[in-house]
Amino acid sequence: MAEEAKSTIPAPIARTSKPLSEALLNDKWDRCLSSVLIRSGLGLSFGVIFSVLLFKRRAWPLWIGTGFGAGRAVEECDNSFKRAASESKDGLGGLRVLRP
Repeated sequence: MAEEAKSTIPAPIARTSKPLSEALLNDKWDRCLSSVLIRSGLGLSFGVIFSVLLFKRRAWPLWIGTGFGAGRAVEECDNSFKRAASESKDGLGGLRVLRP
């Protein structure tokens, strides 16, 4: 009788992968960080070009270009995180908040 009870209890399943929501969040953060690095680098390079060609090698175009690049990347990251809570394309709505 005890042997029959042991055979009917399922063995616990070990979870080896992350939950889907955590994996999606990690992917978004990875894309955001890489976007910030790439766009800041592009802004810095445009700042170097403008500094050398137009502004007699001053430092402020470097910082302005880096700031514009990083700002644009941060804004796109913010929009990608907010997109989950916004209205969907089919018009039925995204997340719905029920208030009492």
